[in-house]
Amino acid sequence: MGRPYDTERLNRRPLGRFTALPVFSANAWSSIAYAPDEILLTLALGGTAALSLGPEIGVAVVAVMLLIVMSYRVSVRAYPEGGDYAISRANLGPWAGVTVGAAMMLDLVFTVAVSVAAMAHYLAAVWPALGGAETPVAVVGVVVLAMASIRGAGRGRRTPALLAFALLALLFGMIVTGLVQDALGTLEPATSAALEPVPDPAFADGLGPLAMAVLVLRAFSSGSALATGVEVPASNVGAMAKPRIRTARFVMLAMGLIAAASTLGVMYLADRASVVFVLDPATLEAAGGGAVPADYVQNPVLAQLANTVLGPGSLLAGALILLVVALLVLAGHSAFKSFPELASRLAADGYLPRQLLTRGDRLGYTNGVLLLTLAALALVWVFQAQTALLVQLYVIGVFLSFTVSQLGMVRHWGRQLAHTPGTRARQAVRTRRLVNLVGFVVAALVALVVLVTRFGQGAWVALLAIAAMVFVMSRIRNHYDAVASELDLTPTEDARALPSRVHAVVLVMSVQRPTLRAVAYARASRPSSLEAVVVDLDKDSTRNLLAAWDRLDLPVPVTVLASPFREMSEPLIRHLRAQRRTSPRDLMVVYIPEYVVARGWQRLLHNRATQRLKDRLHREPGVMVASVPWQLSGGRGDTHRLPESPLGQTRTGPDQ
Repeated sequence: MGRPYDTERLNRRPLGRFTALPVFSANAWSSIAYAPDEILLTLALGGTAALSLGPEIGVAVVAVMLLIVMSYRVSVRAYPEGGDYAISRANLGPWAGVTVGAAMMLDLVFTVAVSVAAMAHYLAAVWPALGGAETPVAVVGVVVLAMASIRGAGRGRRTPALLAFALLALLFGMIVTGLVQDALGTLEPATSAALEPVPDPAFADGLGPLAMAVLVLRAFSSGSALATGVEVPASNVGAMAKPRIRTARFVMLAMGLIAAASTLGVMYLADRASVVFVLDPATLEAAGGGAVPADYVQNPVLAQLANTVLGPGSLLAGALILLVVALLVLAGHSAFKSFPELASRLAADGYLPRQLLTRGDRLGYTNGVLLLTLAALALVWVFQAQTALLVQLYVIGVFLSFTVSQLGMVRHWGRQLAHTPGTRARQAVRTRRLVNLVGFVVAALVALVVLVTRFGQGAWVALLAIAAMVFVMSRIRNHYDAVASELDLTPTEDARALPSRVHAVVLVMSVQRPTLRAVAYARASRPSSLEAVVVDLDKDSTRNLLAAWDRLDLPVPVTVLASPFREMSEPLIRHLRAQRRTSPRDLMVVYIPEYVVARGWQRLLHNRATQRLKDRLHREPGVMVASVPWQLSGGRGDTHRLPESPLGQTRTGPDQ
């Protein structure tokens, strides 16, 4: 897709602070578009009264996110390259590294699915005609991101930075304006303020202490989606300007503070504007009872606030919502960059197929992009682009990788402490270990809360997917290790040993020029013996073939193999094995004439049986397959003369 890039384009100029900040923070900042929604829709299960807890839960979620950011700022000192996978593998062993790699890959798949799903809902807030078509819009979003990634688009730095900074300017402008309106008492209620959520049957008896605790924990686990993406700068230190570690630490701190301030502002204004957001708008009812207006359309929380604070349908409100869409696209594009790179790192270590190491014409890991595309499309289609349902499976993988990597950092600092001289230096190591220990404890507790509160909502599916990925990757690594062990040279065996004799076998399926070419080439190789083999699939066809062969009077004997079940490979395999049984060091070479067609679609019409036969012969020890190609003109009327054949016959063109 596009003119190929040369390899020199990989050596790109590193990013400075204020360019790296928006580029590597898009994933984390995009969580602002759906994390408040998840908190409110969970609290809505308890009715209108529970919605007042939104700001407090927002503070708790922000605190967790900032603690994780601080832990990564310490981790990047020791591991500026590789991120969570490298940390876990180096300090806790291969199994921990593979587990984190699987969790991170799943996280990136969900990042794409959640980003395009949220994007579809925000587009519907701007253009109501798209309401109800969120799934097709999200599918188109995934496909467009995939095509852009394969083509290498989005490699610029200025456009993403300008879009991100424009969003921050409008977002914080809206927050400040809303706070001023709230202080002056002029803040209008949101369009959803006149509606009330119907409590879930589980909370029909009211919010007692136990029910309140369960609801708060579920809302907290839903809002923990805010912490997704904070690890991206730690995995891209090599792309930042020198001093890289200092630049990365600045980016992480600024990213965390901006995400925290914007989330707290949105949660506070949502509470003051009485924003209501539920999973199913059909569960709403008008305040004081009654039906919901027929023209009511539920928009995301940020879109509701934009219309409330900046004016319904105003230019600024529309611009803010469209910039949120752009940020979600950037987050999806960031995942399309990170996933193939992580997959290539795992492939380099032997845990994924080596095809994922190959770069395409535009320098991207095309196979990794295609793998991510298929997985994201499956999620979007299965969950019908419902952001709330996707997030239920999202956070568990994120906090699993956080927990394991922070445990790895605790172990790393413990090892370094034993070899660090000097009181001040040892105290610095202890401080870093304490920060990572706090990060580990917090991440582990959040992971436990998410697992317990979401197990019935689908968290077990995410765990099962991670376990399945770990199992598959371990099997792939075992296979590569076994292959390497078998292929390594040993003192007692040398692959340079020559075979005792070479026996040539020409597979004859018709008496035409491709067959004669195969016979000629087999004779030219001067084998110890040469025979033509015909597999008797049909008596009449075999009789006609032998008659044609006799008329040519070729000095090559013909062996006819019986095939009562009309199967080609097994009779030939038995024949080859019988010949090798008396002399295992002999080499059997099977010459197979094949057609090379002019057009791609014509491949479906030729060589299907021979391809299956070659696959079967490749599994036989002591047997080689020699493909003898015959280039067909494809019916284009080519009349050019072909070179003189080794049999001394002049060919004027292939038979049609």
